[in-house]
Amino acid sequence: MTLVYTNINIDTFVSTNKIHTNMKIEDELKSKVDYNKSTRVVLNLMYTQNVITESFNEILKQYDISGEQYNVLRILRGQKGQPANMCSIQERMLAKTSNTTRLVDKLLLKENVTRNVCPNNRRKIEVLITQKGLDLLTELDPKVKEHEELFSKNLNTEELEQLNTLLEKYRTK
Repeated sequence: MTLVYTNINIDTFVSTNKIHTNMKIEDELKSKVDYNKSTRVVLNLMYTQNVITESFNEILKQYDISGEQYNVLRILRGQKGQPANMCSIQERMLAKTSNTTRLVDKLLLKENVTRNVCPNNRRKIEVLITQKGLDLLTELDPKVKEHEELFSKNLNTEELEQLNTLLEKYRTK
C-alpha cells in the first residue's frame, strides 16, 4: 500500500468527523507564523500523514487490529504461503521502529498468524499468515482501496505519479 498524499493546499478529504477543504497548512494549524517553504512541506507531510492515519485507523478499529498489525499481515500475505522470519518482517515494516515481536504475539493470539522455530536454525522464528488472517485481509481489501481512492480522487494520474516521484526524491538523504 502506498500512502503518499500531500499538497501545499490540501485538497478535499475526510478525517474523523471532520471535513477538510482546500486549506493551507497555516489555516489547518490556525497559525499566524509565516513558515518558509521547507517548514511548510514538513508540516504538510506530518499533518497529512496524521489525517490519513486517523482515517485508516477508523477502518481497522472495527476489526480490532492496528495499522502496524495490518502491515505485518500484508507482508506475510506477500510471502505467498512461505514463512517470513522476524528480521525480514521488521525490514519491510513501514514504521521501522515497530516492535515486531509484540505485533506478531498479538496476531498470534487472534489466530491470524502462526509462529514456529525454523528447523534449520533454532534461533530463527518463522511466521506464517493463517487462513483467518488471509480472510481478514480479503475483507479489508475493498475498504482499504476505497480509503486510498478517497485521498487521491482530486489528483489525476499524472499528478499522482508526480507526487510519488517528488516524495521519493524528498526523502532521499
